[in-house]
Amino acid sequence: MARKDIFSSVMNQAPLKAERNDALSYVVSGASRSIKSSFEELAKGSVVELDPDLVDGSFVSDRLDQDDEAYHELLAAIRERGQDSPILVRPHPAGSGRYQIVFGHRRVKVAKQLGRQVRAVVKPLTDQDHVIAQGQENAARSNLSFIERTLFAKRLADLGYDQSVIRSALALDATTYSKMQSVSANVPEAIIVAIGSAKAIGRDRWWQLSKLLQVPGNGQKAVQLVAADDFMAQTGDERFNLLFNFLSKSKRQTTKPAASAKKVWSPKDKSISVDIKDTGKLFTLSLREKNASRFGAYIAENLEDLYRVFRESETSRKTGD
Repeated sequence: MARKDIFSSVMNQAPLKAERNDALSYVVSGASRSIKSSFEELAKGSVVELDPDLVDGSFVSDRLDQDDEAYHELLAAIRERGQDSPILVRPHPAGSGRYQIVFGHRRVKVAKQLGRQVRAVVKPLTDQDHVIAQGQENAARSNLSFIERTLFAKRLADLGYDQSVIRSALALDATTYSKMQSVSANVPEAIIVAIGSAKAIGRDRWWQLSKLLQVPGNGQKAVQLVAADDFMAQTGDERFNLLFNFLSKSKRQTTKPAASAKKVWSPKDKSISVDIKDTGKLFTLSLREKNASRFGAYIAENLEDLYRVFRESETSRKTGD
């Protein structure tokens, strides 16, 4: 699906008085120019410095792991050379001189940790423009995992956004969005949060996990497993694989055919031996010894009468006669 201009709706609105008009015509000019670099071009001359304590998070979260390795790399980079890329915020809908992050949550967190101002572009945005810009910027950076994007899509749906807005925000084709819906419908959010971002786990593996969780009893087993200390001590990818393998093994055990009941009958003279096997769906008689052939033929020839006697006995048992 062709990627919509991420900031077309953002940058075509009237600017704040404190910002320069000449910085507001933003266009993504092709695949060769990243959204990050294009946004930085936009930001020239319109960046302000904000107290990070005045900046609140987005009204919809898009990340699962806040203290991962990538965050610490970002912290080290900003400590060494400063904040290269500004964040995007909007005036907080509740007013009171505060701001709400559209994207750049980790950069705000770094600024707080380092005791610095955060460089930002401030734009008035509707809620819909907010989520589209937030989703597409993260999609362009390719640093959200499949399950983080899935959870973001679910949270947007829970807030009442329709499919067209969600797919636009995350640049999704119909197939991927359909699988995201299946995953979020069948994998409880508590389990997703317990697993974490699982960066190496893609669409198909999550979809397979969602199918495993539809097996009766697996949901409760999963809840118990993810609450264990040993489970939480692993990385996100390892946690996913632990749960997936555990439920796969459980499914194999559940679907293993039940051992068939087998009996042997013989008359007192031992002239014949009958192996009786009942699997629930299949009942077999195997005849052995010298009279096997003749007795088998007799049964076959008298099946009509035998079945009639069986039906009569069933009727008598039910009526009590």
